[in-house]
Amino acid sequence: MGFIDHLDHLVLTCVDFEVTKRFYTEVMQMQLETFGEGRIAFRFGNQKINVHVRGSEFEPNAHLPVPGALDLCFIAGVRLDDVVTHLERCNCPIIEGPVERTGATQKIRSVYIRDPDFNLIEIADLQE
Repeated sequence: MGFIDHLDHLVLTCVDFEVTKRFYTEVMQMQLETFGEGRIAFRFGNQKINVHVRGSEFEPNAHLPVPGALDLCFIAGVRLDDVVTHLERCNCPIIEGPVERTGATQKIRSVYIRDPDFNLIEIADLQE
């Protein structure tokens, strides 16, 4: 067993902050958080996604911080059917799923969508 316990945050680079904010607060239902000197994050559970706007990244940052390079999987706290209904109400197209996948600890059932920067977003529920 290594010394890493869990992920605290990751950083997403976006093109248009207002469009990204709408997606992550309304579609993904994350909480908007301001911290530090005007920094922005989307909080969910005990984790968060910090946001950089392309061309105005905070230092230090990734070697090549580009929008659309992420492939993220989130575990929903509700049934996947409820997630699908919510996505449909938000007019957020599902590009694949529901499909069965193998998660970090067990089988999951997932749908795939894209955020405004074309990052791949997988939303899953845990299978019994």
